[in-house]
Amino acid sequence: MTSPQTPSATSPVPARRAAAMTLTASYERCRKLHARYGRSYYLATLLLPAWKRPHVHALYGFARYADEIVDSFHMIDDRAAALDALSSRLIASLTGDPVDDPVLPAFTHTVRSFAIDLEDIDAFLASMRADLTVSRYATYDDLLGYMKGSAAAIGTMMLPVLEPRRGAADRAREPARQLGLAFQLTNFLRDVREDLARGRIYLPLADLDKFGVSEADLRRPRATRAVRELLAFEAGRARDHYAEALQGIELLAPSSRPCVQAAYELYSGILDEIEAAGYDVLARRARVPRRRRLAIFARHLLAASAADRAERRVTIVVP
Repeated sequence: MTSPQTPSATSPVPARRAAAMTLTASYERCRKLHARYGRSYYLATLLLPAWKRPHVHALYGFARYADEIVDSFHMIDDRAAALDALSSRLIASLTGDPVDDPVLPAFTHTVRSFAIDLEDIDAFLASMRADLTVSRYATYDDLLGYMKGSAAAIGTMMLPVLEPRRGAADRAREPARQLGLAFQLTNFLRDVREDLARGRIYLPLADLDKFGVSEADLRRPRATRAVRELLAFEAGRARDHYAEALQGIELLAPSSRPCVQAAYELYSGILDEIEAAGYDVLARRARVPRRRRLAIFARHLLAASAADRAERRVTIVVP
C-alpha cells in the first residue's frame, strides 16, 4: 500500500482496546455492519458455505467503515484526518502490529488469507478520499474513474474469496469489476435524493445537460419528465454493466455461484422497481419487496446446499 499522510488519532467508531478485540469479535462486528447496511447482499451471502461468509462480511465491513468516515464528520479536515488515521492503522495491521480498531483485524486477516491485491485497497481508499472534495462528475468517464476504486475494486477484492475456477482467475476479474459497477450505479440511481442531501450528485453533469435537467429538478418532491428520461438512460448503462458481469458467474466455484446469482437478481431487481415506478426516484426510495427477495433466496438455496455438500465430499490426494 502507499504511505498515508500524517495520521490522526481521530477514529470514526469508538474502538475497543486491541487486546479485547479478538479476531472473532472483529469478524462479528463486520457481520453486523453488513447485515445492517447491505441487506440485499447480506441475504445473498447466506447462500455461501459457512466458511466463506465471514470473509465477505470483513470486506463489506471495511468498505462500509471507510464510507462512514466520509459521511459522518461535518468538517472536511476531520474526515481527511480520520481517513489518514485509518490508512495508518491499516498499514500497521497488515504488517502484523496490533491495532486499536474494531474492523481491521478481520479485514487484514482476510486480505492475508486470500492474497488480496493491495492495489485494489489503495484504489478504494483513493475514491473515499475523492468524496471529501469532489461532489460532481462532468462525464460518465469521470464517474467511472471514481467507481473504479469505490465499486470495481470491491468486486475484485471479493473475487479470491468467491474462488474463480482453476485457470479462470484472469478471465473472472473483468466480470467482477463490472458487477461492482452495476451494483454501485444501481445504488446511485436509487439514492439520488439521499446523495443530494449530502451535497453530492453521482449523475454525470453532461447527462443532466443532455436531458435538460437542473439540480433544482433533482430537489423536487417528484421527478419531472426530463428527470425520468435521464434516469431511464442511466438505468440502461447499469443494465449494460450487469450484462457484462453475467458471464463471470460460471467462472466461479460452484459453491459461490448461487450467492452471486442471487445478488445479481436482487440488485437488478432494484432497477426493475425503479422502472416500475416510472423512474420517479424522488417520490420514494425503490425497494425490492420482501416476498420477492425471499423468493430469490429460496430459488437458489437448493443449488447452494448441493454445491456446499459436494465441496465437503472432495478428497484431497497428496502424491
